[in-house]
Amino acid sequence: MPRTAARYLYLARHAEATPDESGLTEAGRRQAVLLGERLRGVPLAAVHHGPLARAEQTARLVGEQLDGVPLRRSEVAGDYVPYTPARAELPPEAADALLAFLARVPAEEKERGPGLAAAALAAFTGPVAGDEPRHELVVTHNFLVGWLVRAALDAPRWRWMGVDHANAALTVIRYAPGRPSSVLLFNDSGHLPAELRWTGFPPELHV
Repeated sequence: MPRTAARYLYLARHAEATPDESGLTEAGRRQAVLLGERLRGVPLAAVHHGPLARAEQTARLVGEQLDGVPLRRSEVAGDYVPYTPARAELPPEAADALLAFLARVPAEEKERGPGLAAAALAAFTGPVAGDEPRHELVVTHNFLVGWLVRAALDAPRWRWMGVDHANAALTVIRYAPGRPSSVLLFNDSGHLPAELRWTGFPPELHV
């Protein structure tokens, strides 16, 4: 039987974007640099990033703090709705609010999302072939972080909703052979000073 080793998946939501989402704010650029500095000691094999400017720019700034780690553009690391639930799947008390949110998402995004979400699971999760553990960073968006975290916890498919992630915060998931996946770290912003934490969240959700 082929040998497999653990995969350590590092997930980061892109840094703070400008209002038109065409790039990063000055605070976002600082966040990305600090995230890269935090990851300097990690033996990353690659930094994958979504195709949109805010993810690409975050990944580039992170990569500049690392030593020769390749950057890889990935469509499956993009911004999309990974799964659209039916009302019957949702808790009755939350169904109206969740479905109203999804109704604001363009139909094209909802149509292509499930295929991309399945491809993301295939590309980024599970143990890896060989004897050596692999460490990879994916710079992505809030929805995909939620999708991968809920999958790691074997939660229902709709439960990517409500799993929210701050800009440039860090989540780490371990996929070890013969063991259930483990969320080692979630939404950690210890590398950011107080004034750069919790961006991407409304004020009432700052902790």
